[in-house]
Amino acid sequence: MTISSSLNAGVAGLSVNASRLATIADNIANSGTHGYKKAVADFSSMVIDQGSGIYSAGGVRVTTQRLIDESGALGTTNNATDLAVRGRGFLPVTTNSAVNAADGTDLPLYLATTGSFRTDADGYLVTPSGVTLMGWPAEADGSIPSFPRDTSVGLEPVQVNVNQFTSEPTTRISLGVNLPGTDTTAGSAGDTRQLSVEYFDNLGTSQSIDAYFTPTVPASGDPASNTWTMVLRDSASNDAIIGEYTVVFEDSRTAGGTIQSVSQGVPPVGGTWNSTTGAFTVDVLGGPIEFNIGAQGSGAGLTQLSDSFAPTAISKDGSPVGNLVSVEVDANGFVHANFDVGITRTVYQIPLIDLPNPNGLMSHDNQLYSTSAESGSFFLWDAGDGPTGDIVAYALEESTTDVAAELTQLIQTQRAYSSNAKIIQTVDEMLQETTNIIR
Repeated sequence: MTISSSLNAGVAGLSVNASRLATIADNIANSGTHGYKKAVADFSSMVIDQGSGIYSAGGVRVTTQRLIDESGALGTTNNATDLAVRGRGFLPVTTNSAVNAADGTDLPLYLATTGSFRTDADGYLVTPSGVTLMGWPAEADGSIPSFPRDTSVGLEPVQVNVNQFTSEPTTRISLGVNLPGTDTTAGSAGDTRQLSVEYFDNLGTSQSIDAYFTPTVPASGDPASNTWTMVLRDSASNDAIIGEYTVVFEDSRTAGGTIQSVSQGVPPVGGTWNSTTGAFTVDVLGGPIEFNIGAQGSGAGLTQLSDSFAPTAISKDGSPVGNLVSVEVDANGFVHANFDVGITRTVYQIPLIDLPNPNGLMSHDNQLYSTSAESGSFFLWDAGDGPTGDIVAYALEESTTDVAAELTQLIQTQRAYSSNAKIIQTVDEMLQETTNIIR
């Protein structure tokens, strides 16, 4: 009966507009929630097969979904570990409760587009709502191992020990010293010149390589030898000799004072000098160090000019023990730990997760999402690579809710609800008239 179908259509209209009202209420309530993705209600008509000359109202149905693929504006903050994804992709996260309950394996994987992460009592980067950031741990040298990209295996909660100490051993020393040319002439005293160069061992302890330069003094009446014997001793090895070389300098008009040749002592101690790079390797107690005294004819490193002995340039890598002072995340997702001695170490890499259909993800509390059959399988990309965007620090993604648009839809929904209620009222009056016919 068509009048009954009208009643059913009116009831369906009330139901779908109530659902639309619920999405509007959620959107407006979360207009200030960082990372919130607005929900929408789509209506579609239901058509019933019609007989000849008869029309039956099918009514309306509603489909609600969350527009997860829409990105909100980014707002700046003062926290280095406030993170937001600029462009396509999701941050891998889990829950702090799962981290506390598990042994670090088989943690549930969730997806988020932004989060205000700070270290908790255990050093994990966690939001106030208990969302924990995840990433791939780096090796001791800062490199990231190769992990599978189609599974969450390898992802760990990002943990930074704020009481951490670190140091870097010295692996390279460049030595620049001017040796007095007058010391290699006949009649000179032939005094040994000494220079101490600090380096840091594997435990961050200050050690030194002591360099001794002894000139070769020619016999009376012979020309200058321009030759020096360089001996290197390691303080960490009880002043054991780690290198012995004979250095001969040029005295020509064009290359005077530069290194002509470097030969090892007998028996040889230390590595062979490379005339092109000017480097050789010496072994201190903690391991090898590349020692650079200058290339052949370069004028850098060791020189023999005038009558003064003076260091001209000494540079080295390595550092003493330092305290962790800050943690930062760059655009490519690398988590860097900064220490007060100037060291920066890479400790994690945060990949970005991409899926074929982000709107098919299942929604959870705290702006978290998980994969489903509709979303498709995920893949882990390096931030800024492939289809994904990059990671922005000192930023949070704002809600995608447009309050003005939601209030406009609220008015429309209210009118539509009232209109459907009027249909039910009208059908009720018509049925009452039908009942009155038999009185």
